[in-house]
Amino acid sequence: MSAAQAAPPRNTLTIFLLSCAAFFSGAALRICDSLLPRLGHDFGRTPGAAGRVIISFSIAYGLMQLLFGPLGDRYGKARLVCVALFGCTAGALVSALAPSFDALVLARISWGMAAAGVIPLAMAWIGDTVPYELRQATLARLLTGTLSGMMAGQLAGGLFGDSALGWRGAFFTLSAGYLTVAVLLLILLRSTPVPTAARPPARLEFVAQLRSVLRVPWARVVLVAVMAEGIFLLGPMAYLPSYLHQRYGLSLSVASALIALYAVGGLVYAVTARQLVRRLGERRMVFVGGLLMGAGYLAWWLSSWWALAGPIALLVGFGTYLYHNTLQTHATQMVPSVRGTAVALFAFCLFVGQAIGVTLAGYAFDHLGHAPLLLGPALALPLAGWGFAWALGRRGE
Repeated sequence: MSAAQAAPPRNTLTIFLLSCAAFFSGAALRICDSLLPRLGHDFGRTPGAAGRVIISFSIAYGLMQLLFGPLGDRYGKARLVCVALFGCTAGALVSALAPSFDALVLARISWGMAAAGVIPLAMAWIGDTVPYELRQATLARLLTGTLSGMMAGQLAGGLFGDSALGWRGAFFTLSAGYLTVAVLLLILLRSTPVPTAARPPARLEFVAQLRSVLRVPWARVVLVAVMAEGIFLLGPMAYLPSYLHQRYGLSLSVASALIALYAVGGLVYAVTARQLVRRLGERRMVFVGGLLMGAGYLAWWLSSWWALAGPIALLVGFGTYLYHNTLQTHATQMVPSVRGTAVALFAFCLFVGQAIGVTLAGYAFDHLGHAPLLLGPALALPLAGWGFAWALGRRGE
């Protein structure tokens, strides 16, 4: 069999393993949302204060993008994903063994540093190997892994939070999952040459690579749009299980299961992505996505029936990925010559935004009540969707 004939199956297998890596990374991103009340109980903290385990992870995740992106451009993105997975294995294991809350926060920092090299570099690898016209659908396959992991993580956080195993059991489970995927990806990559596209045409220095992205006006628009998503969507979302737990007296398992339907909405998007792009176009996708996200937060505030929280979460998830996957696709095309750096900056802005959002939402949850937690996103997210749709129109897309 010729190399040309062998390449497509190898790429398909690589995408599958990268999707598995995204599954466990997605689970890690959301598992602590449902564990905040349990962590608060175990360590004598309020849910807002317990949110430090999310903030520390997000900041470390965002900052390390600035290192992983250029390294991926130089040494190969899939190989860096494999290294990051082994780092996540260790980070999750150390987190599970943490003897105190401060030690757990430090362990989560190390875990976030390693996790920075998984999903963004997997996106950039797809950008290197998949033509632009097929990229939305291929990224949707990676997104399926991420969303399935987010759903599993949300559910698992609630189940572990209500069980005797607690947060330690949750982190041990994730460590084992990371290790399994890391070993399988390592076996595959040992026989796979580094793609030519993984190496930048010019050996740009680290700071120069970052500047080459930030000098592009459209890149700055995409980065601002994704930071707004981190602040106003992901930040408040971390407290939604705690909100349902407090407002309706639901168990953590039930509250987590309801919010986990957010990921189901994203999966609906993933399986219909090709048709949606063709029928709606990118401008209408981001505009409708912003409206659905904002309407969902408003509905969570207005609803007096706890069972509606799940269907609302599903609609918010669908709207999120109308918006986010369009941003994500543009991120892979901002500066193709340093695609890893560009996508890493994209993830940096998303997770710095999340850290800011979690900080603000945690303060609101502890001191100001539920209204600011939910009404802020209800107003800001439609504006973000409209703003990016307007920018796409100005760009002629």
